[in-house]
Amino acid sequence: MKRALITGITGQDGSYLADFLLAKGYEVFGMVRRASTENFERIEHIRSRIHLHQADLLDQLSVIELLKESKPQEVYNLAAQSFVPTSWTQPTLTGEFTALGVTKMLEAIKLVDPAIRFYQASSSEMFGKVQETPQNENTPFYPRSPYGVAKVYGHFISINYRESYNLFCVSGILFNHESPRRGKEFVTRKITDGVARIKLGKANEVRLGNLDAQRDWGFAGDYVRAMWLMLQQHQPEDYVIATGQSHSVQEFVELAFKHVGLDWRNYVIVDPSLFRPAEVNHLRGDASKAAQKLGWKPEIAFEELVVKMVEADLERVRHT
Repeated sequence: MKRALITGITGQDGSYLADFLLAKGYEVFGMVRRASTENFERIEHIRSRIHLHQADLLDQLSVIELLKESKPQEVYNLAAQSFVPTSWTQPTLTGEFTALGVTKMLEAIKLVDPAIRFYQASSSEMFGKVQETPQNENTPFYPRSPYGVAKVYGHFISINYRESYNLFCVSGILFNHESPRRGKEFVTRKITDGVARIKLGKANEVRLGNLDAQRDWGFAGDYVRAMWLMLQQHQPEDYVIATGQSHSVQEFVELAFKHVGLDWRNYVIVDPSLFRPAEVNHLRGDASKAAQKLGWKPEIAFEELVVKMVEADLERVRHT
């Protein structure tokens, strides 16, 4: 039985990846940080089938001990301070988790078992002020937030350990991927949660920032399959994972409200305080390398994703 360790297992991607690996017959270990309030909501349905261990990316020794205990063949590093707006208010913490945390994990792997295959969660936010459209594996990075900058560090330190120590390190440059498990602070989930509350009479508005920002949105469940495929290859390489289509925040809003039979213009308030200090205006990925080498392609289309999220939030709000 293969053993995999997932950092960030309680997050959106970590929970879908745990589901996926369990279905593949893996023994799944998850790294969780000690916190005053624990949130295992996304993995509650599989709690009895996975092993959770306390460790922290900022504590090198705890990571080393975790690797020794779990003895994984694969490590998926999904833990990070991943909310872009927070990276401006907590830039140092973001750098420590999202950048230096990667180095600590790589050092631990080098020390404990250099045969471990390592997946690093890179991000389309690294492209930031895009230098070409669509963006592929060779597009230069121009990050526009402390989060994007930290992700660039994590990306290149993974390449550095691959080339310097011959570790099997890959980075998935994942474009925006959403689901009903997305945190409510993210704009997509903020929209679908707001739509559900307005439809069911529990709210009368939703406040949003830049409606013109365009993103390449896919389904998180499709994207974790790509992570796994990257670690099954003979050679470690980096891949862009995306749908190849971009949509504006306004398009997302329109679809979500349309699904419940409401006119979005009656409920959406554009709040200038929610605009980013430096905006990323247009992201669209070219995942042709992943299609060719991994045989990967997304299965859930944008419209289907929006409806899926709205329906899940309607169901949840009805029962709260």
